[in-house]
Amino acid sequence: MPGKPVLHYFDGRGRMEPIRWLLAAAGVEFEENFLKTRDDLARLRSDGSLMFEQVPMVEIDGMKLVQTKAILNYIATKYNLYGKDMKERALIDMYAEGVADLELMVLYYPYMPPGEKEASLAKIKDKARNRYFPAYEKVSGSSLTDLLPIQRV
Repeated sequence: MPGKPVLHYFDGRGRMEPIRWLLAAAGVEFEENFLKTRDDLARLRSDGSLMFEQVPMVEIDGMKLVQTKAILNYIATKYNLYGKDMKERALIDMYAEGVADLELMVLYYPYMPPGEKEASLAKIKDKARNRYFPAYEKVSGSSLTDLLPIQRV
């Protein structure tokens, strides 16, 4: 049996978190190599491990995979979590890209000028409640506004 996947990233959630979730959902144990200094990242860059000189990077099946979406697709396919046919894969991709769109709005929020933050937050909440959550509620059969702490944001 091949060794456990090794995840290389900073000691935080970021772009590695969905990879951790997917491995956990697949029941796969993994090891983590946290990058604690700039030298740790420089070493990975200099030894050619990082195709685009950035993390996350996952060592799995003799490969050094980079780019979050590529890593997720590989893991999902390997562990039969990426749909049984093209139609299911397309649906999975649509839901995943919807999450990515919403995440992007949230990620930019802290960097907005103070005078624009209130309007931006209102826009994010509106899109989450009226565009994204209904799509996910339709497939999940439950109300996300009841499940998520959106009211506290």
